[in-house]
Amino acid sequence: MKNVSLADVDHVDRAVLPIGTDYPPGHVLDWHEHRRAQFLYGATGVMVVDTAEGTWTVPPERAVLIPAATRHRVRMLGVSTRSLYIEPDVIPWWPVSCTVVDVPPLLRELLLVAVEFEIDYSLSGREGSIAALLLHEIAERAPLPFHVGIPAAADLARLCREYLAAPDAGVTNAAWAARAAMSERAFTRRFRSEVGDSPAVWRGRARLLAAVPLLRTASVSEVGGRLGYASPAAFTAAFTRAFGMPPSRFAASRQGGGPSRNS
Repeated sequence: MKNVSLADVDHVDRAVLPIGTDYPPGHVLDWHEHRRAQFLYGATGVMVVDTAEGTWTVPPERAVLIPAATRHRVRMLGVSTRSLYIEPDVIPWWPVSCTVVDVPPLLRELLLVAVEFEIDYSLSGREGSIAALLLHEIAERAPLPFHVGIPAAADLARLCREYLAAPDAGVTNAAWAARAAMSERAFTRRFRSEVGDSPAVWRGRARLLAAVPLLRTASVSEVGGRLGYASPAAFTAAFTRAFGMPPSRFAASRQGGGPSRNS
């Protein structure tokens, strides 16, 4: 099924509903939730998924697992999606929070086939077997670290979301502490207790996440400079430490064909 609303088919007696959707550049799916769990694969482009607990950046040819009844927002940057909407009782192993995963060739091809199914696809033949195999393949995926947590406290969450919208290497702990009307030491201790990282470490990771969509249209050197790194080498080293792969994997020069099939 392609370009159909989940609300129109959610009632169908199928544990797995595959839906493909094409979105215009910059489209935002505002805050919403699904009764079913969702496997959201970006066949093209970059997605940014927000929940109350964090932000997940989904690079090209990766996917995010969204638990059932999780309120979320998705920003689409040149994205054509292939989604599976799955009844929660058939996937007790599903993660309890959003999780970014890789999509190897077999899983990718199964998704491309599945979105061509009719709404009432056969459960006993080839189509039912593909739906079952999709769940087996998803269960084998390992999480990728493309996320940052968001504090539960409203004032800290506001600082973090503002920073994610406009990352600035010049922001300091002292500046954030002043906005929270706290001493720098008390602010840092409070932030770390909520998020698990110091504010400086959190901002560094947030800047690296911001690099992923920027790399769609700019070079590694341009993105590193925009995010405050002293050199392309420093940016590449920090990105690779954080995500286990260099930023060149997502650079503009490769976007014609997307990241390599082996990435």
